[in-house]
Amino acid sequence: MADLLTTKTSTPISGKPNTGEYPDATKTVLLAATIVFALTLSLTIYTGTLLVVAANPGVWKIVLGSVAVLLVLLSLGTAVPLIKGFNAARAGDEALNAGNTVESRRLRFRGANSGWVTLGSSLPISILSVFVLFLLANNHAVQTTFFDVSFMAKSLGDVSKAFANNIIIAVTAELFVLVFGLVIAIARMAPGAAGRPIRWLATTYVDIFRAVPSIIVIYLVGFGLPLANVPVLSEMSPMWAAIFALTLTYSAYVAEVYRAGISSIHWSQVSAARSLGLSYGKTMRYVVVPQAFRRVSPPLLNDFIGLQKDTALVTIIGTVDAFTQAKTYASNYFNLSSVTVVALLFILITIPQTRFVDRLLEHDEKKQRLQG
Repeated sequence: MADLLTTKTSTPISGKPNTGEYPDATKTVLLAATIVFALTLSLTIYTGTLLVVAANPGVWKIVLGSVAVLLVLLSLGTAVPLIKGFNAARAGDEALNAGNTVESRRLRFRGANSGWVTLGSSLPISILSVFVLFLLANNHAVQTTFFDVSFMAKSLGDVSKAFANNIIIAVTAELFVLVFGLVIAIARMAPGAAGRPIRWLATTYVDIFRAVPSIIVIYLVGFGLPLANVPVLSEMSPMWAAIFALTLTYSAYVAEVYRAGISSIHWSQVSAARSLGLSYGKTMRYVVVPQAFRRVSPPLLNDFIGLQKDTALVTIIGTVDAFTQAKTYASNYFNLSSVTVVALLFILITIPQTRFVDRLLEHDEKKQRLQG
């Protein structure tokens, strides 16, 4: 039996003796990586040449020249894993010839992985080069229209001061949304027949304000309430009108986030709390909602990031925010670099929050894995 098994494993169906070879993509990956590396290097050299030639004398000449050198160096850097990949593949072939199949497979896998590293590194470099070429299009028209450094520096002070209003609107609205959204979520889950009308009302509110675009709500609140001369509400300043409109809109989204978190709490905890004599309200307050809030913190932060971005929409009702200030500069000087400043300011406050949300999600996943 042992001889029979040995014969079958040493002689494949094809009739050729098994030398330990097996089909793998190492050579294919390395060949593709070599082609992509050559194309990327050519693209970066071409881009760098255009940068140096087309740049105007002065600071931009130095900046663009540095970018050109950086692009070429980055593309050359992708050759390092490629060379390691070829060396590993060659060592794998030598190990195979020596009869060490396991070592050969390990080395060829390492070679293929190095090839994938080169491919993955070349892609962002190529995209960056294409973006630089886009900036150089039409005799620097894109760069001078959107990224005029001198004009960006000129408008930065006024735009930053106005951006403080965006932050005030966002933070104030978020505080109201946290409370009002929770109220709506609990209303949507009101128990029993007595709570049915409340559930219908909360559901209608959520459906309407999730369906209507934020800019429509802001416009109706900012112009409609004063036209209707609604007591108290018609006397709100543009900033408070913006806060009120964003609160109405995002409370609907946050209510659904809260509701999902509350629904995720196991029913046995509610039963245990009620069996101990807690009322429905106290059960929600002391048992369910605290746990639900911890679970929905990441999606809540995602909604608040969206709210922060939507503060740029309040310009339509006359609120002096960063976008309003940037439009003033753009219309006076026929240049949109001030609007780019607004975009950069939003990026500056949004990316740290996004990374914080990612950390929270990773921590939550790790905690769940530890709990089994």
